[in-house]
Amino acid sequence: MSEFFDAFTGANLGYLMDGLGITVGVSVISVVLSLIIGSIIGIILFEKLPYFSSLVGTLNNIVRNLPLLLIIFFTYFALPQFGVHLPIFWATVVAMTGFQSAMLAEIVRGGLEAVDRGQFEGARANGLSNMQTMIHIVLPQAYKKMIPPIISQLISLVKDTSLASGIVLAELTYRGQIVYAQNSNYIVPVLLFMTIVYFLLNYGLSLIAKWFDRRLA
Repeated sequence: MSEFFDAFTGANLGYLMDGLGITVGVSVISVVLSLIIGSIIGIILFEKLPYFSSLVGTLNNIVRNLPLLLIIFFTYFALPQFGVHLPIFWATVVAMTGFQSAMLAEIVRGGLEAVDRGQFEGARANGLSNMQTMIHIVLPQAYKKMIPPIISQLISLVKDTSLASGIVLAELTYRGQIVYAQNSNYIVPVLLFMTIVYFLLNYGLSLIAKWFDRRLA
């Protein structure tokens, strides 16, 4: 039992918590950007603008059907070949944001299509422009329907930050591997620690989703 707790020296615990900070940082920034960009793409897909929506839809489908790890590798290793050099942290954010935006765009498009067409017609009959109708009438109703799938996608985003260990981002999973590489007896306690941390992060997101659902009911 003492060997179990030996893994959590002050230095190791501090090292792991710093990794957690990076995980949370990547997650928060990617979540905010993904919600904004995914909503914009979803609206473009829903509006069916001539040619433009088709082009955006094609690009969106390409991104959605690629492995996230491949996108992370491309962002970090391939973009420098085109003169774009990103630090590991921001390369991860860009990759995560691009992938999750594509996924959320389909959720947003589906949510908008689920809104009764009468809402559009009624708003326009009352003199609202297309933009005003979308912002004040349609989107609030659509987002209420979209909360469960959006939260599910954001939970996936938090878990997928561990893939960034592939480009040596010093987030929680990567640092956990470094810690238990010191001593094989640390494997179980460190993995258990990471399990609890990821569970608490994602369970917290699910509680937030339930709170929003109650508020919007």
